Amino acid sequence: EVQLVESGGGLVQPGGSLRLSCAASGFIFSAHSMSWVRQAPGKGLEWISSITQGDLATTYADSVKGRFTISRDNAKNTLYLQMNSLKPDDTAVYYCARGPRTIATRNAARGQGTQVTVSS
Repeated sequence: EVQLVESGGGLVQPGGSLRLSCAASGFIFSAHSMSWVRQAPGKGLEWISSITQGDLATTYADSVKGRFTISRDNAKNTLYLQMNSLKPDDTAVYYCARGPRTIATRNAARGQGTQVTVSS
């Protein structure tokens, strides 16, 4: 059974940082591209970043480019999202998803999410 468990969310002031983690199990983590998506209150799922399984190529949505960094540790079956210079618009539930950008907001397996709130 595919399991994805996100952690690391919380309340942070504008300009602050958080590091999200996603612990994966039930599948061969190193064989899959992985993504982060988020859902702000009252809005749909938004893709924000992906990382490939082979060459670890990364892609980012324009809304987070230069502020967020996606990474993975295949030995630990863990996906990360380092978030810097956080803004109130970054407030959302963040989910990790198994798969590339093309399916991350559609039928990809996702975890239960972790809440990130950016507020002063």
